[in-house]
Amino acid sequence: MTTKSRLHIPQPNARPGDKPDFSYLNLAPAGSADKPGTDARTRDIEFLSSGLVRVLDDDHVAKGPWNPDFDATQLQVGLRWMLLNRVFDERMWQIQRQGRISFYMQATGEEAVSIAQGMALRPGDMCFPSYRNQGLFMYRGVKLVDMMCQCLSNTRDMCQGRQLPIMYHSKSGNVFSISGNLGTQYPHAVGWAMASAIKGEDHIAATWVGDGSTAEADFHHALTFAAVYQAPVILNIVNNQWAISTFQGTAGGERRPFAARGLGLGIPGIRVDGNDLLAVYAVTTWAAERARHGRGPTLIELVTYRGGAHSTSDDPSKYRPKDEWAAFPLGDPIERLKQHMISQGSWSEKKHEQLTTELKKEVKAAWKEAQQYGTMTEGPWLNPATMFDDVFANQPRNLETQCHRMLEIESGD
Repeated sequence: MTTKSRLHIPQPNARPGDKPDFSYLNLAPAGSADKPGTDARTRDIEFLSSGLVRVLDDDHVAKGPWNPDFDATQLQVGLRWMLLNRVFDERMWQIQRQGRISFYMQATGEEAVSIAQGMALRPGDMCFPSYRNQGLFMYRGVKLVDMMCQCLSNTRDMCQGRQLPIMYHSKSGNVFSISGNLGTQYPHAVGWAMASAIKGEDHIAATWVGDGSTAEADFHHALTFAAVYQAPVILNIVNNQWAISTFQGTAGGERRPFAARGLGLGIPGIRVDGNDLLAVYAVTTWAAERARHGRGPTLIELVTYRGGAHSTSDDPSKYRPKDEWAAFPLGDPIERLKQHMISQGSWSEKKHEQLTTELKKEVKAAWKEAQQYGTMTEGPWLNPATMFDDVFANQPRNLETQCHRMLEIESGD
């Protein structure tokens, strides 16, 4: 009797109306993962790609060899930036729903990724982000008003109206332009890191993609180059369980963790609790030190959860249980760090409320200022002639003619 093969279609554990089920997650107790030296061989640390590095336990106590031993000031810095990220996101989401910007994407539940890794990297390191890394831009010095102006495509838009809202960049902050073509930032980061090594610098690159983007060819091309040339780069996979409406298993997350993707090429992988700021910081610092000492790339899988919709164009209630975010076993990164600080005596609910109020005022003031540079319905307006700028080093004659004609029309001649 012959057996016919069957096509396997990955399915999530729960759909709308079902009880949330995260039994597929391979969790581990906080403090249980060993911390090898940064000179360890990939073959000797494969366990890091299948386990889970955690520092904060379920009682919000920091433990284990990966504990970075943050003092009260460092903890408050991390909490403040994560909370600012969330307050900003909530405000911008409301603004989009009011029709005052066209599009937005929140990082709800993923704030620890950008902030912890931003804290772990040096200012000279180059970042190649994805579209849910707005916290990284904030931490690296981009003003809230400039991020808002980009979403408004107004006269102060850093992209001069040429990019979808939330596609920020920052030359001074060493943060590369966000690309809507997912995965393209991975080869860019590896190439930049290779150049840094060629020049003999100790700067490294770091880049981020979601779990869904690991199915893109760019991801695999980047891993090959990073492995072959031992590029000083940190390759981050933000596994937030959903690629728009597609479960992470569709990108290959069922068989082995995403952190194991580089093992065949000799790239060490680490799977970390992405909602634990302390664990993310410790793992990133470890990978950065490895890269700076010529030991090549590290692939980090940050296990987290997208708490909100994929974007303002998405309705997650159509493909997952409404209460799935509340049931996620690794919790809310902001709440976890807050409770850890309270347990240490360096924070309180009152201080947290005061900080939240302060940050809401800061975001509100930034929005008020941003509108002065133009909105979707009121001027001042971005000069259409700027579309000819920054395209060619030497502008072709036909474009010069078009530009002059546009200026004549604008002036009424």
